[in-house]
Amino acid sequence: MVQQEPAGAPGPAVGEVAAATAEVRLSSRRWVVVLLFSSYSLCNAFQWIQYGSINNVFMHFYNVSSFAIDWLSMSYMLTYIPLLFPVAWLLDKRGLRLIALAGSALNAAGAWVKLGSLKPHLFPVTVLGQVICSMAQVFILGMPSRIASVWFGSHEVSTACSIAVFGNQLGIALGFLVPPVLVPNVEDEEKLAYHISIMFFMTAGVATALFILVVIVFKEKPPNPPSRAQALIQLRPPEEYSYVKSILHLLRSANFLLLVVTYGLNTGCFYALSTLLNRMVIHHYPGEEVNAGRIGLTIIVSGMAGALISGIWLDRTKTYKQTTLVVYIMSLVGMIVYTFTLSLNHLWVVFVTAGMLGFFMTGYLPVGFEFAAELTYPESEGTSSGLLNVSAQIFGIAFTIGQGKIMDHFGTKAGNLFLCSFMFLGTIMTAFINADLRRQRANLDLEQTRLQGSNQMDYGTVACNPNPINSHSCSLAHTQRKGCQKPALIP
Repeated sequence: MVQQEPAGAPGPAVGEVAAATAEVRLSSRRWVVVLLFSSYSLCNAFQWIQYGSINNVFMHFYNVSSFAIDWLSMSYMLTYIPLLFPVAWLLDKRGLRLIALAGSALNAAGAWVKLGSLKPHLFPVTVLGQVICSMAQVFILGMPSRIASVWFGSHEVSTACSIAVFGNQLGIALGFLVPPVLVPNVEDEEKLAYHISIMFFMTAGVATALFILVVIVFKEKPPNPPSRAQALIQLRPPEEYSYVKSILHLLRSANFLLLVVTYGLNTGCFYALSTLLNRMVIHHYPGEEVNAGRIGLTIIVSGMAGALISGIWLDRTKTYKQTTLVVYIMSLVGMIVYTFTLSLNHLWVVFVTAGMLGFFMTGYLPVGFEFAAELTYPESEGTSSGLLNVSAQIFGIAFTIGQGKIMDHFGTKAGNLFLCSFMFLGTIMTAFINADLRRQRANLDLEQTRLQGSNQMDYGTVACNPNPINSHSCSLAHTQRKGCQKPALIP
């Protein structure tokens, strides 16, 4: 005989049982989806930094101040803040495909508008094109962790997120490298307009081709969920989800709020450094526009390596808190070293220190996304990533303006020390974040529920209501927990 559970005892939630028994299968299309997203994210990021990387050239062509050219980059940050919540709502309600179509379409449209600004008096037109591209960025920045969760298994989500972020960073790298090569600093306005037109035509052509590929290739989700945690989310009835409640729940999480601030401090410093890099290098090394771009390239390429290594490391170890803290500390160290070596009159030293800084500062981006996804499961990854990015945009605008003014009055070293102070604050705050890895716990608990279900034919019914969200699951290892009854054979 088998001991029966008491009358009225709660059984497993229907959705959780279904998630535990759902067929989990990885789709081969997942790599095409993430690489395509990475490609149009690359194109959008290129357009963000293409003005700042040759700041002095565009100042001469449009006859405007350096602050006006800085605002072409800062427009990306400013536009993101008011548009985040409508776009995040669309992502939750309409899904990945619509957001991908809108982002790639706006990116192509902005690139074509810029082609109408090839005269010195048409600076407002190039501003309009950049604003359209900045709107596209709102549909792009919050996608990496969402694509990783919807399309990739639990053992590869961090690597997938790193690849998705990888494209954005590669776009910034090309934005530092290509414009100084395509648009030399020449005095003749017609020749300068010709060189700028080549860059704008190439960008518009690539952006249009990527939009067409998104229309043809990009799908909403795979036929089967890639993980049990994703299966549970997909089985949740729509009426159970409230976008407003989701945001309020995120804002009540102390750990997540700490991460929002620390992510904003780190990424805001990166945005300011990228926007003002040309001015810094030209100040100490006049006439070195091409090398200024190469230093930016070094920062980003080393950061891409850091991002990829961090993603693989997280998938293997799941040490989100420890990795985040170590990367943050090393970003601070890199920023300090870069600050004190920039003025040594040895460009090769600047390349080395910039590479070390980029490896950790840029490598931090996917780590922050994935840590947020762990802390906030089962809330939408698009919403959590969006709040991280809003923080980054706000700090990015403040740091870019603040550092620019400090550089104008006190020099580049004082401006970089300004960033170092906030990096130090972010490091201290990161140490206080607790590693509440809810998504990992959900995957483990749902797998245990599935294993229990397969054993119930022999051992009876488990009198417990598994709940992966608040960690009250009844597993074989936790049968003594209050409220759970261990199946026992009665003679």
